[in-house]
Amino acid sequence: MLIAQISDTHILARALDHPAAKLRADCLRRCIADINQQRPDAVIFTGDTVQHGQPEEYARLRELLAPLDAPLYLVSGNRDDNGALRSAFGDHSNLPGNGDFLHYVVEDHELRLVAIDSTSPGERKGVFCPARQAWLDAVLSDQPDRPTLLFIHHPPFDVGDHYVGGYRRPEEAAALADVVSRHPQVRGLLCGHVHWPVERQWAGTEARIMPSVAVDLRKGVDETEARERPIYMLHRLSEETGFVSQARRVDAEA
Repeated sequence: MLIAQISDTHILARALDHPAAKLRADCLRRCIADINQQRPDAVIFTGDTVQHGQPEEYARLRELLAPLDAPLYLVSGNRDDNGALRSAFGDHSNLPGNGDFLHYVVEDHELRLVAIDSTSPGERKGVFCPARQAWLDAVLSDQPDRPTLLFIHHPPFDVGDHYVGGYRRPEEAAALADVVSRHPQVRGLLCGHVHWPVERQWAGTEARIMPSVAVDLRKGVDETEARERPIYMLHRLSEETGFVSQARRVDAEA
């Protein structure tokens, strides 16, 4: 199964007179055009879709995502507003229309996809409270033999000196690792938030963090390329090859 990942686009409203508004929109537009050429089975969006969680920003985001051919699955980031995101993407049947958390399960593909909501209003750090722990454990226990991919905004582990103590409480990040480690069908975890590319082993599976699509926010990527070429991720998962990831650099004039 081929999955494209985009993250941390931090889209601004179309009417905003700020250079970043056009730059970030153009980065996402170019990535979407290239993703369509790769023909993935699904596109996963790991949060911070917009900058301020405002309806005008989500309206612009919808315009930019409209040309996408593959099914799109979003999870919110700390910059997102769950209510506004639900309103903007109300036609996405996978998104829960109510409830405290914006997490869900997608059963339509070769891999089972599980979106985990790690956000809480007013909280920049990740949250994985007991209610979320119980939900994820129940979801994974429901189909223990089916290969599963998780996606979340906040990575539940430190990234050098750049991202340390990223969860509201250390025990909540440890609880996420504990839940996942008990379910060997989990093939991987996709994350955003850090704007920094990372691959590592975690909780008995493989974790990936992708850099920000927005070139003005990206970290940990060659500076010249960061200014000129948006990047998104392609992940191929199969029993033969395992979990293989590639950073896809988009041509400047895509």
